[in-house]
Amino acid sequence: MKILRLGHAMYVLKSKAEKKYLIDPFFDLNPGFPPQLNTADFYQSIDCVFLTHGHFDHTSGLTKLVEHKPDIMIVAQYELALILLQQGIKNVLPINLGGAVSFEDVNVTMVQAKHTSSYGETQGPPVYAGEAAGYIFDFKDDFTLYHSGDTALMSDIKLIQDVYEPEIAILSSSGHFTMGPKEAAYAVKNLLKVKYVIPSHTFPTNETAASPESLTQLLQAFPVVDFMIDKDKELKELLKDYPKTAVITLSYGEEIEFDKSLWSEVLVDKEFS
Repeated sequence: MKILRLGHAMYVLKSKAEKKYLIDPFFDLNPGFPPQLNTADFYQSIDCVFLTHGHFDHTSGLTKLVEHKPDIMIVAQYELALILLQQGIKNVLPINLGGAVSFEDVNVTMVQAKHTSSYGETQGPPVYAGEAAGYIFDFKDDFTLYHSGDTALMSDIKLIQDVYEPEIAILSSSGHFTMGPKEAAYAVKNLLKVKYVIPSHTFPTNETAASPESLTQLLQAFPVVDFMIDKDKELKELLKDYPKTAVITLSYGEEIEFDKSLWSEVLVDKEFS
């Protein structure tokens, strides 16, 4: 399984069957999205989209995806899905917390997150869009991954771990709009039992941004983004002496492959120390 990071909360999960599952599309104004991927070929290569909630930095890229691939499947929480269907987007699958959708190579379950959800807040008054969510991606003969979505620290993370037993977590840790590094470190040590954790909802610096121009524009429009810049290293520092979980800090535009055939405690320590 491969994980490609394309923004603060946008990722592409690529299965062994070469299927591409995109989480939370956000292209324009996204400092983590590499400009060279702004092509029809990239948008058309996506097999399915999963939305965690309705905020603009998680959904605004839907228009561009649908323009290039009108029949692309979009999985979303019930209220948000209805909004999209009413806008004329056709291939939207509504599910809700605890519900799941299955493909040949993965079963995906929507799980709870502690966050708000609205839609269209940059065009006018925000519209209620149901509850925010995370997802469990249980890949066939491969890893199980937990994408927390935007969430505060919550005890339900332990239930998610106990029931679905993920080995990898993409975990919000930026602070301000989600839990911060301190809370994420607590979740890793006390609520999760994952071997790998990827800090999420964090923004790049001007030096590490895939698109520095977009970072400048985003900061001008939304100055609060400054509070969430470069938080990955804080979680890594907090967990540097915690031997059970390796912190993987993905650069923006970087893809990493996880090979279950190499699974062992020794290799985890060797590869990511």
